[in-house]
Amino acid sequence: MTDPWLHIVGIGEDGLDGLTPATRAVVEAAEIIIGGDRHHTLSDSITAQRVAWPSPFDALIDTLKSYKGKRVVVLATGDPLWFSVGARIGRSIDPAEIIFHPQLSAFQLASARMGWSMADLETLTVHGRPVEQMIAFIQPDARLLILTTGAETPAQIARFLTERGFGKSRMTVLASMGGADEQRFDGIAENWSHTVPAFNTLAVECIAAPDAALLPRVPGLPDDMFRSDGTMTKQEVRAATLSKLMPMRGALLWDIGCGCGSVAIEWMRSARYARAIGIEPRPDRRDMAAANALALGTPRLHLLDGRVPEALTGLEAPDAIFIGGGLSIETFEAAWAALRPLGRLVANAVTLESEAVLLQLHKKHGGQLVKLSVARAEPVGPRTGWRPLMPVTQWSLVKR
Repeated sequence: MTDPWLHIVGIGEDGLDGLTPATRAVVEAAEIIIGGDRHHTLSDSITAQRVAWPSPFDALIDTLKSYKGKRVVVLATGDPLWFSVGARIGRSIDPAEIIFHPQLSAFQLASARMGWSMADLETLTVHGRPVEQMIAFIQPDARLLILTTGAETPAQIARFLTERGFGKSRMTVLASMGGADEQRFDGIAENWSHTVPAFNTLAVECIAAPDAALLPRVPGLPDDMFRSDGTMTKQEVRAATLSKLMPMRGALLWDIGCGCGSVAIEWMRSARYARAIGIEPRPDRRDMAAANALALGTPRLHLLDGRVPEALTGLEAPDAIFIGGGLSIETFEAAWAALRPLGRLVANAVTLESEAVLLQLHKKHGGQLVKLSVARAEPVGPRTGWRPLMPVTQWSLVKR
């Protein structure tokens, strides 16, 4: 078994004074210290060789491995394994070679400053990531702690809140927590005007107006939340489709014939870090899907121009597949071959020709075949009547 040679140390605004004696001894004994300018400043009394974060940052692992055999310390902010560099390193270097030294995280400090129970809030990061991804968490009475990208991020989030009817939400920016220069800025989303430090943590208490947009993370958003040309998986069918696809943390969906992106977007909203690749040959529909993804908090939806089954070649193996367009025996066979064990496949058909394909596939592979019929109440002159949507034949199965 390899002995640990790499120490990843969390450090706060109080610098070396905030470390335990044992952790401080590790830093003081280091031959090489790697970190950002801020981390080096917090530990400037230590006379070790100083190394800045490499550029590009992906070169970090090779840089670290080149120092193996020396006493190496990586300095990170707070808890190195909570939205920090420690997780990235731990995926590439055997954890048996690493010792982690956590400090209080920004989330824990912010929770204490706000008097909020961490069990009752959401912790998010938009640091170095699209800010729009926090939109999916805007819900009545939700409490959010957000690691931000920079000084401009709180104003961006204030705009997102206001546009969705949450303008009365209370916002607090906390900077330099635990240090001599700690600062706090309080305000309301709809009139947020503070100039804040670039390195900060944002606390949001979401307060909904009576007409606020309600965007639950369970599947089945209203159809009018999506820009579309009318060709889309409708709300009720979409909810049934997602239940069979079973969104899970970090899982990857292929949305074949994704159109305006409604299924892929709801998949990503339904589970933390869920990912999706939308395959769509029409550029106008890809544009709509991209706009919907930004508006609904899934900016990382990956949209691919291509026709199936050829477009499926070389893609990362998925955990689930939805075939909403381009259905054929050849497309199914290519998708099924790529699907991971325990993967879920769902195919919807509205035409007789597509339904015939599903009947053929069901006869060969089994699974569950259902007919979904939905009617919505709509005005009929001065009265109200049922207007049926096109019935959908749905085939679903799990790869065993």
